[in-house]
Amino acid sequence: MLDFFAIFSKGGIVLWCFQGAGVTEPFAGPVNALIRSVILQERSGSNSFTHNALSLKYKLDNEFELVFVVGFQRILTLTYVDKFIDDVQLHFRDRYKNELEQKGAMKFLLNDFEFEDDFKSLLRDAEESGRVRNPVAMRNFTESQKSQKTVKSMIESKGESKNKAQGGKKNKNLYFLTLPSLLHRAKKGAFGGMFSMLKGLVGSKSLTRDDMESVLDKMRDHLIAKNVAADIASQLCESIAKKLEGKVMGTFTTVASTVKQALQDSLVQILQPKRRVDILRDVLEARAQRKPFIITFCGVNGVGKSTNLAKISFWLIENGYTVLIAACDTFRAGAVEQLRTHQRRLNSLHPPEQNGGRPMVQLFEKGYGKDAAGIAMEAIAYARNQGFDVVLVDTAGRMQDNAPLMTALAKLIAVNTPDLVLFVGEALVGNEAVDQLVKFNQALADHSMSDKPRLIDGIVLTKFDTIDDKVGAAISMTYITGQPIVFVGTGQTYNDLRSLNARAVVNALMKA
Repeated sequence: MLDFFAIFSKGGIVLWCFQGAGVTEPFAGPVNALIRSVILQERSGSNSFTHNALSLKYKLDNEFELVFVVGFQRILTLTYVDKFIDDVQLHFRDRYKNELEQKGAMKFLLNDFEFEDDFKSLLRDAEESGRVRNPVAMRNFTESQKSQKTVKSMIESKGESKNKAQGGKKNKNLYFLTLPSLLHRAKKGAFGGMFSMLKGLVGSKSLTRDDMESVLDKMRDHLIAKNVAADIASQLCESIAKKLEGKVMGTFTTVASTVKQALQDSLVQILQPKRRVDILRDVLEARAQRKPFIITFCGVNGVGKSTNLAKISFWLIENGYTVLIAACDTFRAGAVEQLRTHQRRLNSLHPPEQNGGRPMVQLFEKGYGKDAAGIAMEAIAYARNQGFDVVLVDTAGRMQDNAPLMTALAKLIAVNTPDLVLFVGEALVGNEAVDQLVKFNQALADHSMSDKPRLIDGIVLTKFDTIDDKVGAAISMTYITGQPIVFVGTGQTYNDLRSLNARAVVNALMKA
């Protein structure tokens, strides 16, 4: 049933692995994809991952810095896998506890982890339990955990109000420890010595979910208040819980400070994704190949696509590149005129006389009501013939639920294969950001003619100057796509375009 099971350290050393009968494909590819896309990107909120035809489930052991991964065919429904991976983790820890407690990474190389017989026994038991398990009956609301919590909060114990009223009265049954009594007990060995007791007070404590639950609930509410989408906030907190569970706290550290630091590190990691977009370098490479670099802008209505396209045009011509703007918004009245106004203003800032008589910015337009994909194709051909460095394709704003317009956008991108697809979104949105990005990506995938469809490559976040410290949309958008925020719009002028400072955004997000 299982394709493979692997146990490896967070440093990448494989301690033990199992490969199913008849499986010839190495498991390194799927496991490396899991590490790159989930574990390193702080996306551990869900313990499952899909890679081609395989489903992968994993569990982190933070105390011994281990990762347990199981892979099986995604068409199979294996109900026992979650419990099985827990059982393997506990059994492996118990059997090799002495070896795992040794210091340094060499312990993984010097010790021999013979685990095959134990693994097969656990697998056999798990498969048997999976066969005999009865189907779970649906619960009604009164049996649910939420109902129990609601009822529990309404029940007041008899002595509760009395105790509250007598809050200032001392309880005679309380037991106080004085320094002489502590020393006396330490000599007798009642506490295992003075220092062992103090050690229990300051650090050396393994974190559990119960320890973190109240802190994570507050963190979740705080993130939602800062405009992070509710689902993303929950997944982030779940990821932090998995990352810290079983980890030993440092000396004189609290649970709250440990969780907060882990969350800050995760947020910075999310805002610095695996793919970095360097437009100036890419334009230079395209120029060396004698072809224009093509950027397509997409997004919903009214987020500032045309305005930020003009800002990026200004930034490009400031760096010495010529720009052709393709007016492919053939629906909105005044869209072409707006771009023509930007073209005139930009050329007045960089007069043609200073550039050998050639304007730095030109507009390519065919009026209204035409096919946007065809206009973009003609604009790219014109730019190639005339030697332009960059083509900026402006598209019509469209709601993510508008199927005809989403199909037209997917066609434009599929036909013209731009080098960069930028999604323009507002910093003001919360949960809506997730819906927009998911549906834009889904539409591009559904209407693509390729096995590997072109999706959104980066994000331009607009109106960033209007939100104070409610910067959660940056987290939501980056988390959903895994793509970087390339630019941030911070005002009304051409100069108001910035790159994202991840640390500054996280500091604003964590500010009370």
